[in-house]
Amino acid sequence: MPLKRSTLIKKLDKVFSQYIRLKDADHAGYVSCFTCGVSKNWREVDAGHFQSRGKYATRWNEDNVRPQCKRCNGFRGGEQYQFALNLGTDLADELVLLSNQPARLTNEWLLEKIKHYQQEVKKLL
Repeated sequence: MPLKRSTLIKKLDKVFSQYIRLKDADHAGYVSCFTCGVSKNWREVDAGHFQSRGKYATRWNEDNVRPQCKRCNGFRGGEQYQFALNLGTDLADELVLLSNQPARLTNEWLLEKIKHYQQEVKKLL
């Protein structure tokens, strides 16, 4: 029986989050929060989104998602203003425009992305 789309989205979210948190980590596994700069182990930070996860056009866009400490991403609502400043005006504007575009997700596309990010995470661990 084929996997449900919701199951594939959850799997992609999980592996994409691992990739985002690992790709900027140093050799000891520490990564800096994109908005406040605090350094923590990659397992202790979130994959924070500039444009909401609800917008599929940018949900898995590597420019839209950066490591964020739980304080910035959760308690401070993602620190959107600082996030935008750190991205730079051009990229922030581009992501806002892109996020409002329709995105059609197929199970094949989701499976392809899951496989891609699983391979990337494996390389980084």
